[in-house]
Amino acid sequence: MSSEMIQLLVLAGIAVFLILRLKNVLGSREGFEKPPLPMPGQADAATEARRGFEVIEGGPDRDITDNVPEDSPAAEALAKMKGAEPSFGVSDFLGGAKQAYEMILMAFESGDIDDVAPFLSKDVFETFQEVIDMRADQGLTVDANFVGVRETTLLYAEFDETTRIAELKLRFVGELTSVVRDQAGDVVDGDPNEVKRQKDIWTFEREMGSDNPNWQLVATGE
Repeated sequence: MSSEMIQLLVLAGIAVFLILRLKNVLGSREGFEKPPLPMPGQADAATEARRGFEVIEGGPDRDITDNVPEDSPAAEALAKMKGAEPSFGVSDFLGGAKQAYEMILMAFESGDIDDVAPFLSKDVFETFQEVIDMRADQGLTVDANFVGVRETTLLYAEFDETTRIAELKLRFVGELTSVVRDQAGDVVDGDPNEVKRQKDIWTFEREMGSDNPNWQLVATGE
């Protein structure tokens, strides 16, 4: 085989790799832009099969004990959630919550939270919208870029067996760049080249066993 042919094959391979990477990235973004999205807690068949190997008969549920202390009130609440909805998985929830954090945070920064409304309680939606309206009245815009989540920690879990309402409180530590500009486009706060660390404590809520798979953000804090 000639050297020219080898070079063509190598270039073709690189092109295919780049196309696949671009497709994966764009696919992820498109998924975030078309709610309602499945929120954490909905496991597929593969996840269910994997979970079957995690729990030894008579032993601890590693899906729970890997995230909260064994025999803690939170562990007990999580076990009750699984009893009410066997497809629920703590690790699945945390993975979905991490994605939801980025999606909701960036929607707030951009000033358009309509697409994430299904994931926000009425009170949280109104609070976010009030801040967005205040920025608009002042002629301010935010240019933000999400870098990543450094930490996702489950702080608290509670389950009401009567109402079947589950409540999970998480701490997120995210990294992003954020710049506030005035009507003239001048920077009034922030630095586009400085990555800032942001800490948030968010509480999610959902009725276990409900046909609606979406968890809602019901409280925020620091």
